[in-house]
Amino acid sequence: QVQLVESGGGLVQAGESLRLSCAASGSVFRINVMGWSRQAPGKQREAVASIISGGAGTYADSVKGRFTISRDNAKNTVYLQMNSLKPEDTAVYYCNLVWGSGRVTWGQGTQVTVSS
Repeated sequence: QVQLVESGGGLVQAGESLRLSCAASGSVFRINVMGWSRQAPGKQREAVASIISGGAGTYADSVKGRFTISRDNAKNTVYLQMNSLKPEDTAVYYCNLVWGSGRVTWGQGTQVTVSS
């Protein structure tokens, strides 16, 4: 069984920064894609950023230039550095992995709240 444990969410003011972490544990192998999505109240979940092994990150237009995704393959961990946060970034953030033969696993989510 593969589990993802997210951390780093919280309450910040507009313009501040947060760093989210997501560590995979269990029988995970051959991780292809690591990513982050978010879901705000009353809205659909949207992809925020993703990264393949050895590749650069891809980002939603709404976060380009402010968020940076990175990964530590040795630790099976993905990070999301979020700078210049805005109130519209408020959401539950979920990490996800695509691994093995195309399996997808989601984390439980971590709340990010940005006050104006």
